[in-house]
Amino acid sequence: MFEFRKRSMQQRRQLLIRVIVVAVFVLVCFGILVNRLWVLQVERYQGLSERAEQNRITLVPITPRRGEIVDRNGVVLARSYRDYTLEVVRGQVGNIDEMLGKLERLIALSPLELRRFKRRLGSSNRFSSVLLKSNLTDEEAAIFATHSYKFKGVSLKARWVREYPEGESAAHVVGYVGRISERDQSILEEKGLEGNYRGTEVIGKKGIEASYEEQLHGKTGWEEVEIAASGKPVRVLKRTDPVPGDNLRLSLDMGLQKLVENIYNDPKNPQRGALVAIDPRNGQVLAYVSAPSYDPNLFVDGIDVENWRRLSDSPDHPLIDRPIYGTFPIGSTYKPFVALAALKLGVRDPNARIPDPGYFEYGGQRFRNAGGAAYGPTNMHRAIVVSSDTYFFGLGPLIGVDALHDFALQFGFGKKTGIDLMHEKKGILPSREWKRKAFKNPAQQKWIPGDTISVSVGQGYNSLTIMQLAQATATLAANGAYTKPHLVNWIANPVLKKIEQMVSTPEYQIDIEQSHINLVKGALAEVNQKGTARRVFAGAAYTSAGKTGTAQVFSLKGTKYKAETLNKRLHDHALYMGFAPVENPQIAVALIVENGGWGSSVAAPIARQVFDYWLAPERAAIPEYVPDLDENEEKPDEVSPDLLIPEEIPANPDDKDPEQTPEILRPVENGRNELVQGRAQGNKGTGDL
Repeated sequence: MFEFRKRSMQQRRQLLIRVIVVAVFVLVCFGILVNRLWVLQVERYQGLSERAEQNRITLVPITPRRGEIVDRNGVVLARSYRDYTLEVVRGQVGNIDEMLGKLERLIALSPLELRRFKRRLGSSNRFSSVLLKSNLTDEEAAIFATHSYKFKGVSLKARWVREYPEGESAAHVVGYVGRISERDQSILEEKGLEGNYRGTEVIGKKGIEASYEEQLHGKTGWEEVEIAASGKPVRVLKRTDPVPGDNLRLSLDMGLQKLVENIYNDPKNPQRGALVAIDPRNGQVLAYVSAPSYDPNLFVDGIDVENWRRLSDSPDHPLIDRPIYGTFPIGSTYKPFVALAALKLGVRDPNARIPDPGYFEYGGQRFRNAGGAAYGPTNMHRAIVVSSDTYFFGLGPLIGVDALHDFALQFGFGKKTGIDLMHEKKGILPSREWKRKAFKNPAQQKWIPGDTISVSVGQGYNSLTIMQLAQATATLAANGAYTKPHLVNWIANPVLKKIEQMVSTPEYQIDIEQSHINLVKGALAEVNQKGTARRVFAGAAYTSAGKTGTAQVFSLKGTKYKAETLNKRLHDHALYMGFAPVENPQIAVALIVENGGWGSSVAAPIARQVFDYWLAPERAAIPEYVPDLDENEEKPDEVSPDLLIPEEIPANPDDKDPEQTPEILRPVENGRNELVQGRAQGNKGTGDL
């Protein structure tokens, strides 16, 4: 009996302990739950409520309208217009191919559009909006809107599209926009600008579009949109309007621009080359021609393979921006600056008459005048007028290549002029130091006297841009005042109604006596009156000054130049530099016609038409100028056959090739891009540039 009671008490005690343990456990669990509720409802209320709002509200970027680009007279060169597009969110679409098949029954999709879409789809995440088709007509937009409920994840949107109304005209100046690449995105992130490009698909790639990207782009706006559980927008809670980009007014005159372009693009005799016209008083670029050109509209939505092949494989290299990227020997147009160097250094009396028997002999080698001409006793003035090679051959060793380099550098040769365009080349203004750095072979690093002689007439290792020649000409016309050239003349903010003029003042004054400048200017004026350009400028209503030039592209090695027996691309380059009017220069011009032949008969007539247009009392209805040239007259050689023309000139290491390959031509993940593999560097060759 006693044992039974004892066992019963033990069982009750164990039961009580179990109840207490369970009760404590339940209380602890409730305590944890209450504590968690306290943390969520009180301590973390603010943060969690904001996250809940974010699940309900989304921020939608509003792309700003890109600013317009116009010429000095208001001619529109680049503008933006509204366009309908179809965009796809892959994460909301089940079977992509099935969706495309259904969509094609309503709206036509070209193979190019499908290829671009799949490329973009492969490089985006599941919840990014990917462009499928652009430039929908109003009818196509209405058809899709009616059937949109059948296409989950496909939306109809409006966007700004860039357009270039003038097509190929001034294309290298204006440039173009293209889709934002990974490289562009990295640059934006480095600059801290990625937030301002949310929702933006394109960015400036070339020309003014790239140089003034920040001003043209504007500021992105935002909408706070309430989203339903289905993912569809319910209402707009808050809106911050976008700020459109600034409008740019260029100093370019499209009348003058098209006049020159039409000369180069003559259907009967198309020419390659470049021309730059500058107002020497303020650095405004009045004309900027690179021929041949291309249509920038092709690049807006990504250029197709066929057009890219046509442009990149063309032997004429239309994508090359010749005025700032093409480098050339500038021939006799360099002589006025060599003369100024001689005057500055005092190495020769300008009035001294130097014998010109038709050749200059140095170190047992004869360097002959072009065409074998002999001018007899010649002073500096006459040497410039008749373009005596012998006279300038003799100046070379007296000045020295290093001193000539340092002097010419002040006029803009061998350095970037600072024009507001990207990828400008420095070119090559040779010196002893340059040659030591340029060549790896010690035997080639030594500067020889023949190098200096060739450089003194603008040949040899000289490899300069037409922009540099135009800038040097403008600086000479301005009596040594160096003013940085610029294309953008005004920047207008359409919201603030603020207009800012881009005024350029002289950066420095070259230390040279005015009497020396007057001597060279007087000789250049006589070139157009009595010298090599006298026939072209006969009867002009204004006074002008200039210098013709002809530059060899290969060494004649003592033989006679016969154009009719050579391939066209081995013909000499034709050049001209000049300014007008002489007494008060308003325009300075430099130009080249690649493989054109003679500067006096090919390049100078183009400059005459430029001067006629710009200096006419009213710049309209200018009659076509026909030079009074005797076609039967034998044209003399303008380049010495004994010049040392290097077979290969190393490029300046500071001149890097710009990125040319469009995004659409880059390799894709599925490896189905064999058609365009290996084309990535299709525009790097510069041919005879």
